[in-house]
Amino acid sequence: MGTPCHYALFELQPTFDIDPGMLSSRYRELARKVHPDRFADGGEAEQRYAIERSTNLNEAYQTLKSPSRRARYLLTLEGREMPLEATVQDPAFLMQQMQWREELEELQDDADIAGIASFKARLKAAQQNLNDSFAGIWRDESQREEAERLVRRMQFLDKLSQEVRQLEERLDD
Repeated sequence: MGTPCHYALFELQPTFDIDPGMLSSRYRELARKVHPDRFADGGEAEQRYAIERSTNLNEAYQTLKSPSRRARYLLTLEGREMPLEATVQDPAFLMQQMQWREELEELQDDADIAGIASFKARLKAAQQNLNDSFAGIWRDESQREEAERLVRRMQFLDKLSQEVRQLEERLDD
């Protein structure tokens, strides 16, 4: 028996646009039903099954919650396995990456809190643009390469956002 589709677990149609609030409340509801503590009095097989279901649910939630992971998952459902760390054959975006990295280094060197907030806002806008672009094309077979390029860009921006959060935490200390 294979792992159920992440969307099926949440009784959703495979689509990119998901209501995050609805996803969270559905997750909490399902997590209560499959929580291993509820099966503490059951047999070993029942407990193992509960842990497995709980693990699958958590993995599905983490995937669907993140736009870049959700986008990758949708492409996988379409039968296109994407290497996790694909090189970005995307010269324009490589230039953009270098500019962002340099800017972030300067903000770090200057401990520029206001600059970091502004950088974060621009990053969020860039992420939203990628999400919107992906939502518009992911079903179109002729746009598959572009969809994969967008997912790689999304993954890079996720990483950069993580670095910005870590920088903010260091500067807050």
